[in-house]
Amino acid sequence: MRAHEAGALHGDIGSRGPAWLRTPVDVNDLVPQLWPRRVARGADGELTVAGLDVRSITAEFGTPVYVLDEDDLRSRCRDFRAAFPDEDVYYAGKAFLCRAVVRMIAEEGLFLDVCTGGELAVALAAGMPPERIGFHGNNKSVAELARALDAGVGRIILDSFTEIDRLTALARDRGVRPGVLIRVTVGVEAHTHEFIATAHEDQKFGFSLAGGAAIAAALRVLDEDVLELRGLHSHIGSQIFDASGFEVSARRVLGLQAQIRDARGVELPELDLGGGFGIAYTTQDDPATPQDLAKRLRKIVDGECAAEQLAVPRLSIEPGRAIVGPAVFTVYEVGTVKDVDGIRTYVSVDGGMSDNIRTALYDASYSATVASRSSTAEPMLARVVGKHCESGDIVVKDEFLPADVQPGDLVAVPGTGAYCRSMASNYNHVPRPPVVAVRDGRARLIVRRETEADLLALDVG
Repeated sequence: MRAHEAGALHGDIGSRGPAWLRTPVDVNDLVPQLWPRRVARGADGELTVAGLDVRSITAEFGTPVYVLDEDDLRSRCRDFRAAFPDEDVYYAGKAFLCRAVVRMIAEEGLFLDVCTGGELAVALAAGMPPERIGFHGNNKSVAELARALDAGVGRIILDSFTEIDRLTALARDRGVRPGVLIRVTVGVEAHTHEFIATAHEDQKFGFSLAGGAAIAAALRVLDEDVLELRGLHSHIGSQIFDASGFEVSARRVLGLQAQIRDARGVELPELDLGGGFGIAYTTQDDPATPQDLAKRLRKIVDGECAAEQLAVPRLSIEPGRAIVGPAVFTVYEVGTVKDVDGIRTYVSVDGGMSDNIRTALYDASYSATVASRSSTAEPMLARVVGKHCESGDIVVKDEFLPADVQPGDLVAVPGTGAYCRSMASNYNHVPRPPVVAVRDGRARLIVRRETEADLLALDVG
């Protein structure tokens, strides 16, 4: 179902749910691939993470609250590091960024992607070595580029001819030679929602391969000889499960690499194939492991380099969602339960589209469970909705919850680590929730809850 701008009555109605959603045998069961690795049910059926129950977490920090399983996030960093030992793994900070997470991924040996001055500020404030930072963005300002140069950022990903000129002038004035990559738009549209597919031609990112802009950009950088052209970059989308898009992308980018070699006698030493690796939000999702991804990407790159008679470049990837997404779940408190004429049961919680816009924006699907207790009631197909003044304020479109779900229950939604807090808003003047990291049975606040005082502090009228 997709929310209709004219109201819920104009959208799809019916209570059967999607074909992939099966009625559970036990409504208390957790589907392991959807949850952080240290989440379980306690003796009373309450959800626990790293030995700490969610009732204790919410008693201290309130609801809604994003709960991060720190060991889960670290283990996913290590999984990617182990799968790609001879490559560079950049954590895509846009998925979720705060100083604590920067320190975690740095300690686990990862690099970091940022795409704005604000993200760069967080990275530097957290002590991320600047040479391990890559700076993305389709409209980096002169001030942002200057800051990146002055900080010693390791890689700047060039996205336009204007940016080439800006960065060349800044670097020449400073007498520095920054490492850069050319972002190439390869004409591959990943099998994903059109709003988050980023490699087809009609979009704002990168230099077109088909139109000749990509080769022109590379040759301009080489001929100016101010910036150090380290390689090419491609990113084909988000929430990708099919590696065939990477195969086509690598073939086209490495074909450009061969053109550059033939035109200037230079073989670029690096290749960044981006990220977008999918995770499991519901039982219909079947993501690849980092080991599977590494095996497939290496086979693709090795084969294409052999075909083009190129030396194999050092590979980079950019997982963000695949690291932080499954490591976080959101806990809400139920406020009302409403049966609408036998059509649907709405379970309203104390958050919504201000803390998770993805359902409304991308038609994303999520799962949910009652987290504060177990239940012997029959499964009931429900829709978990927020408190905002929008009919499209949906958190989970369809999920089986116990038929006795009631006000005061805690409901947890897994897979909310990526693009939930980072895209959160103050719609309806709702303060954004905190982020709490849990490790070894202890919880610590890493991003505090916004308050009404914070909202009023910005209102200078």
